[in-house]
Amino acid sequence: HISTMTSMLRGVAPVRQALRAFGSTPRPPLEELAAAGWSKVDGPREAVHKAFAFRDFNEAWSFMSSCALVAEKMDHHPEWFNVYNRVEVTLTTHDTGGVSSKDVKLAQHMDHLAGSGL
Repeated sequence: HISTMTSMLRGVAPVRQALRAFGSTPRPPLEELAAAGWSKVDGPREAVHKAFAFRDFNEAWSFMSSCALVAEKMDHHPEWFNVYNRVEVTLTTHDTGGVSSKDVKLAQHMDHLAGSGL
């Protein structure tokens, strides 16, 4: 019956939150990201942030274009902001309510692309 199904679905979110609180959800190696210059975002949500600086707008845009192709393949899209030669990136996984292995992988790709000179 629909009412039984609805009651069951209401109980799913609190269970996920409880599992996360007890560490049943695997957490990515945030220390690796910190060592690469990523920092934890202040506020209620779990996310990481990094600011990239390039020689000029063309290099910054090229970086964003390359990252966009990777992000699309991963089906994991960054929050980002660009002004001239600067690109600020915030990564989080909304489905898990925090930083996931997808964020770590995308951050590593971004670091690689930024260091490759495009």
